[in-house]
Amino acid sequence: MAPMNNTPEYRIPAGAQIGHVHLKVSDLERSLEFYCGLLGFELTTRYGSEAAFIAAGGYHHHIGLNSWYSKGSGPGPKNVPGLFHTAICYPSRRELALIFKRITEARYPLTGAADHGVSEALYLDDPDGNGVELYWDRPQGEWPRNADGSLHMYTRTLDRESLINLADQ
Repeated sequence: MAPMNNTPEYRIPAGAQIGHVHLKVSDLERSLEFYCGLLGFELTTRYGSEAAFIAAGGYHHHIGLNSWYSKGSGPGPKNVPGLFHTAICYPSRRELALIFKRITEARYPLTGAADHGVSEALYLDDPDGNGVELYWDRPQGEWPRNADGSLHMYTRTLDRESLINLADQ
């Protein structure tokens, strides 16, 4: 891809990470129930009744939630530009299995589930219709490759039964 405005080519450093996402929500309490109550994030900071920051593992925040411009509104249209989903990477297949079991037992609806070769993923929407992907990455040495060495990602049916069995071990 050509650099913008004839600027020199630049590559983001390999150690760069996406630190957090900040979501507009219509009902802060309902969103906290989903992200903290169901998914298990910890509330780290709250700004009255309009904003909160949540995290995993003692980090300052992975997700910001606010209703500054969206309180009481409905979900945005799916067919306009915007965030497709927030992806949350679990450290192991077992951890993905445990959250899958929790979601299943809570009867929270999934919008999809897939094996992408490099990862296995569960898809759901938060209460405001924001997409959420819960996934784990297979070790890089197991990633499928094409003959030229490029990644061969795909979308196949996720083996849900093996996830549930792993959660029950």
